[in-house]
Amino acid sequence: MFSEKDIFYMKQALREAEKAFEQKEVPVGAVVVFEDKIIGRGYNQTINLKDPTAHAEMIAITSAANHLQDYRLNGCKIYVTLEPCPMCAGALVNSRIDALYFSVFDPKAGACGTIFNITNNYKLNHKIKTYSGLLEEESKSLLRLFFSSLRNMN
Repeated sequence: MFSEKDIFYMKQALREAEKAFEQKEVPVGAVVVFEDKIIGRGYNQTINLKDPTAHAEMIAITSAANHLQDYRLNGCKIYVTLEPCPMCAGALVNSRIDALYFSVFDPKAGACGTIFNITNNYKLNHKIKTYSGLLEEESKSLLRLFFSSLRNMN
């Protein structure tokens, strides 16, 4: 179902998630792709930056916008290891990104089909092609390991 390129880009997002894991952040990573080139990368940094908006997607979007020198990310795709939350899904819609690929549904905060469906809400002026399940087991495994290690610390 997914192309070799899609798998490659999600593996890059997983590498970003591993950076978050190493810094004791929730291991979520994201990459933005334009014309078959990664132009934005991000991983969760909310704790280290003391910034509730420092989600992987937000950092990757900002990086991509800086690269393109445009706040619109037309023609771009984003690969994220976890379903975006409402804040990130809203930012994706506002950036006009074309496609979203994510690994794992988020039953507690997912806004791309689980709790909300912001990326495909008929009331909004932009809709995003959304695909789920890409490298799902790899992303789930990293998240499980992270939360298991947190429980063991407590």
